[in-house]
Amino acid sequence: MAITRAERLREETQDMVKPMQLGHANIRVRDVERSEKFYTDVLGLTVNHRRGTTVFMSAREHSHELAIGAMGPDAPGPDSSRVGTNHFAWEMASFEDLQAMYRHLKAKGVEILRVRENTYSVGVYFNDPDGNGLEVYYEEPGGYRQAWEGQYTRKLEEVTG
Repeated sequence: MAITRAERLREETQDMVKPMQLGHANIRVRDVERSEKFYTDVLGLTVNHRRGTTVFMSAREHSHELAIGAMGPDAPGPDSSRVGTNHFAWEMASFEDLQAMYRHLKAKGVEILRVRENTYSVGVYFNDPDGNGLEVYYEEPGGYRQAWEGQYTRKLEEVTG
């Protein structure tokens, strides 16, 4: 019996070496000091290293999840009509942590662009001072195995009451 193309592809990808996880993002900003303040004060990241005009930051005991590099005050900002990154996301440990972060963002005067939810997760979207898209979210462990369409069982609005 002949093996189908789909079966051959499945076999090949099962043995394929692949990354463990996404390690870090490296973004360009106009003013590295302003961005460092935002990422430390608003997201609570820690500066682990500096090299030239680049700052390496982390939310955990790690070399870095984020590197920010200065481009200068006249650098154009992100452009949603061009190919590139839409946003990057920071996972919260619990729904309660997401609620606390949501309150913290509001207290820091960060404009919430939208809140997105599905059956197993909730995400809060906002921008950094240069317009780079960010998300903080909570995802139920193993939830991605469920249907995505629908609403999360708890409401983020619970934090506003």
